[in-house]
Amino acid sequence: MGKATQGSTRAGRWERQPGPEPYRCFFPAPLPPVPPLELSERLNLAQDRATQALARLDGIGSRLPNPGLLLYAYVRKEAVLSSQIEGTQSSLSDLLLYENKQAPGVPVSDVKEVSNYVAALEHGLRRLKGGFPMSLRLIKEIHAILLEGGRGGDKRPGEFRTSQNWIGGTRPGNAAFVPPPPHAVLPAMGALER
Repeated sequence: MGKATQGSTRAGRWERQPGPEPYRCFFPAPLPPVPPLELSERLNLAQDRATQALARLDGIGSRLPNPGLLLYAYVRKEAVLSSQIEGTQSSLSDLLLYENKQAPGVPVSDVKEVSNYVAALEHGLRRLKGGFPMSLRLIKEIHAILLEGGRGGDKRPGEFRTSQNWIGGTRPGNAAFVPPPPHAVLPAMGALER
């Protein structure tokens, strides 16, 4: 394992997990960080540039006859890219075909997952705009929509996981990233909610 899976940082710590094939998993540090995060001059400048870019985008959006179209395309592109992390083989074109009741060029199950991502994101945004607080309940609602009828439909949609997962590799021992074990999920999510 490389330096990325060793020791502790402000973001959290890596801990060795026992078993037939030991592995390390990441435990995030509680939020907010203590001591508070201090941005360097370089990061402050980058933040200023990002804020200016968002202001320009907001200005452009206000000149569009239908700014919702920009958001429509962005949400779908984000859904495609985020779903690819899970191995989904759908493109933006496939999603648009599916949404228009046409046959995509990949398995429908893959496109359904991306479509669920869009529905989950839109649900979460609607709830927040309606005054519902960011909470574990809302996260579970979004999760249930995300996994509805797709490959994850058998993985307890709307509930926190009860088994170890990982990103990359074929098992935790050779994975690129291993999040906290199941017993640590609820405490970590509770800290996020607070």
